[in-house]
Amino acid sequence: MSLFWRIFLLNAVVLIAATALLLGPVTVSTPVLLTEAAVLTAGLAAILIANGVLLRVGLAPLQRLTRAMTTTDLLRPGARPAVGGHGEVAELITTFNAMLDRLEAERATSAARALSAQEAERHRIAQELHDEVGQTLTAVLLELKSVADHAPPAAVREELHQVQESTRASLDEIRRIARRLRPGVLEELGLASALKALTSEFTGPALAVRHHVDADLPPLSRDTELVLYRVAQESLTNAARHSGARRVDLTLERAPAGMELSVRDDGHGIRDAVEGAGISGMRERALLIGADLTLSPRPGGGTEVRLVVPLHHGSH
Repeated sequence: MSLFWRIFLLNAVVLIAATALLLGPVTVSTPVLLTEAAVLTAGLAAILIANGVLLRVGLAPLQRLTRAMTTTDLLRPGARPAVGGHGEVAELITTFNAMLDRLEAERATSAARALSAQEAERHRIAQELHDEVGQTLTAVLLELKSVADHAPPAAVREELHQVQESTRASLDEIRRIARRLRPGVLEELGLASALKALTSEFTGPALAVRHHVDADLPPLSRDTELVLYRVAQESLTNAARHSGARRVDLTLERAPAGMELSVRDDGHGIRDAVEGAGISGMRERALLIGADLTLSPRPGGGTEVRLVVPLHHGSH
């Protein structure tokens, strides 16, 4: 029976009962006696309560569906409202769940294309920085050295040496940016070496980064290794730039659910901050390989980023 007919018949029963009482042997004096008023009030209250209870029971699945609509997040897939009720209500919830399945599949496909294009663009920019800008600055350094060696006044030679140092620092910065854009170590030496190099890159006087990577990592697909590397890179970047942390621990190890990457810092934590593009990007990447990404505050202060990759998704 459809929702329309159930509500119609429910109200019809209430109205028929009220009409039967009015047409029955029960009479009302004029003026109304106190006992008669009490009986009428009790009858009206019973009718309203019965109507309210039956409507609440009939519409409860729609209320659950409304809550699910307001809390659904495509970056945190999996949760679905339970199919309840009858007829149109159950059909509506089933259709909503099917719509979520379709939207999540479409989002995963579009995100895969976007991230693939992003990685290709990163690779192109890194290549241009290395081949064009890097080589140009290298040539400038050689020219400056040649000019400085033949410059007669000591003052001019000193200024040329300062320009050399500034140019060398710029060249080192360009190479560092190119390495972040295109993780050559990941492609050449594998995930473990790339993560160790990443922690060394972020380690400095203000931040100590320690790492622990299992020696017997299972074979992982190229996409899985890239996602693990990018999530670790973004987590370390957030810890270095925004958390005020003094120490970060990066761990990659086997877990009962699969491979687990954990990045823990001792900073001021995420608090009530709105998730930015970096965290949203990590969630998008996690969805591509069927991984579960969580960000949670640590008991002693700081933040933990945890990425769990099921082995049946991550292995070759």
